[in-house]
Amino acid sequence: RDDEYIKARMEKDAQKSAVSIYELHLGSWRKNEGECVSYRNIAPALAAYCKEMGYTHVELLPICEYPFEGSWGYQVTGYFAPTSRYGTPQDFMYFVDMMHENGIGVIMDFVPAHFPKDAHGLARFDGTPLFESADRRMAEHPEWGTLIFDFDKPQVQSFLVSSAMLFFDKYHIDGIRTDAVSSMLYLDYGRKNGDFVRNKYGENINLAAVEFLRKLNSVILTNFKGCMTVAEESTAYPLVTYPPSVGGLGFTFKWDMGYMHDTLEYMSMDHLFRRNSHDKMTFSMMYAFSERFILAYSHDETVHGKKSMIDKMFGTYEEKFASLKALYGFTFAHPGKKLTFMGSEFGQFIEWDYKKELDWFLLKYPAHDSLREYCRALNFAYRKHPAAYLIDDSWDGFIWLSVNNRDQSVLAFLRRAPGEKGLACVCNFTPCAAEGVIIGLPQKGKLKLILNSDDPRYGGAGARVKKTAKARKTPFEGHPYSAKLDIPPLSALYYEYYAEEDTNE
Repeated sequence: RDDEYIKARMEKDAQKSAVSIYELHLGSWRKNEGECVSYRNIAPALAAYCKEMGYTHVELLPICEYPFEGSWGYQVTGYFAPTSRYGTPQDFMYFVDMMHENGIGVIMDFVPAHFPKDAHGLARFDGTPLFESADRRMAEHPEWGTLIFDFDKPQVQSFLVSSAMLFFDKYHIDGIRTDAVSSMLYLDYGRKNGDFVRNKYGENINLAAVEFLRKLNSVILTNFKGCMTVAEESTAYPLVTYPPSVGGLGFTFKWDMGYMHDTLEYMSMDHLFRRNSHDKMTFSMMYAFSERFILAYSHDETVHGKKSMIDKMFGTYEEKFASLKALYGFTFAHPGKKLTFMGSEFGQFIEWDYKKELDWFLLKYPAHDSLREYCRALNFAYRKHPAAYLIDDSWDGFIWLSVNNRDQSVLAFLRRAPGEKGLACVCNFTPCAAEGVIIGLPQKGKLKLILNSDDPRYGGAGARVKKTAKARKTPFEGHPYSAKLDIPPLSALYYEYYAEEDTNE
């Protein structure tokens, strides 16, 4: 029942669209008392929540059938079956329909790198190593205790491409996020020197895996227009999001793991020392256009002792909330699509536990409810301003307005696109008010405040800020104009920028 949605999707270019993804684990998002979680009973509530919050997509942790609950779905035995723990194939179709009816795209995690040793799965499927390598050195993943697909085998490539295609064709999903791509690309991934078989050139790149990924992406993206494929790839392997015709892997997007690590390290740091690590927040722009990125704060950052997103922030209870809002403000204006893991939008303090539902009771407390309201406002501000997403892949869409103010830990930049209002983001990453801060402006014009993380409606202190500011003919950091602003402690401000032609020139 989603013909209209599919037709509209075919007209869209994901790379030039607003993409804000809500990542979730179906079994632990929300549980109705006395009911088992199912595709059918979760769909209406999830669709309504995502629509209200302004997310464009949901991303489901793997839902292909898997035996061990604690693997979160990353050890798959049934590559052609939505897991029966949440219902039937028809129930999953209903789930996708419900999401599409509310304008929400569906992305699912796809796990073609490895599979478990369970006898009822793929291991020695016909009594021989049919899907895994016959060479014992390359058959098993040394860190995960699972078997690795042998991509040199045609049946492996056919099996995995067919699995992915099934979910696009029969279930109408809108994208896949391919897990652990780095482990597929490198023959020595997780292995000691000499404990792997090199390729025919004597190198460590898995040439068959490269060809498989190119085939996977090509087949999906040529058959299902408007869909996306995403790589979780944590190294500097080149051209991940470039087409195979120029030597790329063909993905639509790649998770920016460097951005995630740098920004979280910075935000967990004592405010006093941030001036010495200013580059943690600016380094991403040195490579921002080398690939087409998604800025992902995923489930991996909220488990195994890493702390939740809110608890990673340095400072007092109040400063943690202010810091997370400032970080989210910076991220939603920064080039790249967005991904947030469930619970992070309202500041769940404990780490994610797949056995329990999220701590929804926290929304009874103003600090958590106002954080959720702020994340909602961020989503809608992002989607409302094409300058924030139309040009994510070149300097044409981005310009620094203040990049060297390390003493106050202040950063400002402008997102722009032809024919659109500019969106200026100004951030203060210390608990001290930054008064009289100067930012550069490329043209004559004015700034109009549209979002303030310090606003009391978002749990802020409500420090006084300028609602508007005019450009002055005073050069700053290479710009011919500038403006003077007051920035509250630990805050992010969004201004619409109305540029004018300088008639005196």
